[in-house]
Amino acid sequence: MLLNEVRDGIFKRSIQTVSYLPHFISLVVVVGMIIELTSVDGIINQIIRRLGYAPIDFMNEPRWFRTIFIGSGIWQNFGWNSIIYLAALSSIDPQLYEAAKIDGAGRWQQMRYITLPSIMPTAIILLILNLGSLLSVGFEKIILMYNPRTYEVADVISTYVYRRGILGGEYSFGAAVGLFNSVANLILLIIVNKIAKQITEIGLW
Repeated sequence: MLLNEVRDGIFKRSIQTVSYLPHFISLVVVVGMIIELTSVDGIINQIIRRLGYAPIDFMNEPRWFRTIFIGSGIWQNFGWNSIIYLAALSSIDPQLYEAAKIDGAGRWQQMRYITLPSIMPTAIILLILNLGSLLSVGFEKIILMYNPRTYEVADVISTYVYRRGILGGEYSFGAAVGLFNSVANLILLIIVNKIAKQITEIGLW
């Protein structure tokens, strides 16, 4: 919404390009960049050294794994999601804003009473779709990022199944957990869709 308010075309396009770019870079390259940035000799640790602190081995410290994983996920995807929201914002009837100005509404009031309700259907649909794959999150990225020292905090269902079912040769166990994971995702999708439809009258079906 803040980006949509920017009137400087060059600045706006620059921000959009920088934020979209990570989504189109190969995941292997992204993880390679993360490893380089957080390595003991990486840029982040160089800054930490200049501030007078001891360097941190981020990728081998279990307490830092979630922070790196979530932070890099936001960096990768917020630009792509902003494309969808900017498209939703562009479809709002300008006459609504003009009428609000005539009635004395300021920018914040216009955002609260016109912009937010107008993009709410898009936000709810994206929420439902993302929650439908909640239990399947991050397999490829986690496989590329984690190591035996971070298993305790890095494992998700899909990586645990991979290690036990494929690497450990327990194929029946892997198939059973994979089926359970898919069924749980489907049930979660149906429940969230039903709740969203009851509260907001917006849903996938």
